Amino acid sequence: MSRSGPNLLYILADQLRLHSCGFMGDARAMTPNLDRLAGTGANFINATSIQPLCGPYRASLMTGCYLTTNGYVMNELSARTDMPTLAGTLTEHGYRCAYVGKWHLYSTQTKTHENVAELVANPANHFVPPGPDRMGFDDYWAAYNFNHDYYKGFYYKNEFQRIDIEGYEPDAMTDLAVAYLRKAKQNDQPFCLFVSYGTPHQPWTQENVPEEWLARFRDIDFPPPPSYREGSGRYIHAWFDEQWWQNNVKPNLLQWQRIYYAMTANLDWNVGRLLKRLDDLGLAEDTIVVFTSDHGDLFGAHGRVQKNIFYDEAARVPLLISQPGIVPTGYTSDVCLNTPDIMPTLLSLMDAPIPDSVEGMDLAHCVLGRPGPEPKAAFLQRMGPSVDWDDGFEWRALRDKRYTYALQRAGRREFLFDNRRDPHQMRNLASET
Repeated sequence: MSRSGPNLLYILADQLRLHSCGFMGDARAMTPNLDRLAGTGANFINATSIQPLCGPYRASLMTGCYLTTNGYVMNELSARTDMPTLAGTLTEHGYRCAYVGKWHLYSTQTKTHENVAELVANPANHFVPPGPDRMGFDDYWAAYNFNHDYYKGFYYKNEFQRIDIEGYEPDAMTDLAVAYLRKAKQNDQPFCLFVSYGTPHQPWTQENVPEEWLARFRDIDFPPPPSYREGSGRYIHAWFDEQWWQNNVKPNLLQWQRIYYAMTANLDWNVGRLLKRLDDLGLAEDTIVVFTSDHGDLFGAHGRVQKNIFYDEAARVPLLISQPGIVPTGYTSDVCLNTPDIMPTLLSLMDAPIPDSVEGMDLAHCVLGRPGPEPKAAFLQRMGPSVDWDDGFEWRALRDKRYTYALQRAGRREFLFDNRRDPHQMRNLASET
């Protein structure tokens, strides 16, 4: 194959937490393809999401920068188009860059508390026009900005014309990606293909997952996490109080998790389809495969649901990187790899230049199992809340190989957890000093 560098297949899940994967020891998870991928490459067990929220993660991934630099501090904003990007750099380096699935880095209007529903429903916010807003993914585009109604899926190409999906959206996105791989096989240029799934993000309703997958988990018990406590959702919306928790969270946690794991099993099946297509086309040896997620979910841990917090259930993500004959087989790395580090690491592995604007660290040597410099810790930050700018839930955190330290704006509360002795982060050492 006449190519100037390895291909890249980047598979991105939405809201899949690290410890809901079989390769991390969860016996309830049905993730055989991910388990095999973990056994054929590098498993980064300390990978974190810079801000456990969809848009900020994606902006940091694409720019290699922290949120204080790229300005993407909460969802429903438009990413800056004046910065070097991962796909833009690869395009300049001779790659064909393609994107399939959820984008969540574009908006035609400014988000405010009053117009969130209107903004999400506006079709103009789902069509990302060709040009700089696609951040370098110029070869092929079959994407939407935001949708989690998986039986009402859709996408756009280069025209403002919605293409509705028949059937289950993750399956259809995989079909599109498989078709792209078939065409990419015919090109002399290497490719970069992102496949961004919406699952296993909520809503977790029976109507939002195929029955054949839900049936596998219908009788499986999911006890509350060890750190479960009664809570509220005030960090999401001011009116989500303790009664909201009793009415909406507590009675639904078991079913939510069954559906979450069913969505994850379907996701794993689709990952297997992508990997099989690489093998069938003879592309596997020339392709770096990355599987990861933008953040996790708490499911009642610490009296919280969803994400956007420094606790491990939200901040730690699966990150698998594989390439036959290049990445050591079954290799586990404990490097503190954060979202801004992904762009320079991949560019280095692909023999592409790293722009001077990138703030993350090139950790390609860690992928290859070689010694070299490492970050002392991952720096995590919640710059802006989900709805309003000033609700007191802004925070900063450092997570190294043993400890998590966090400072929350509200009351300047401090948190310190020894993750080795207290893996569920139930004992705040900062309150004992």
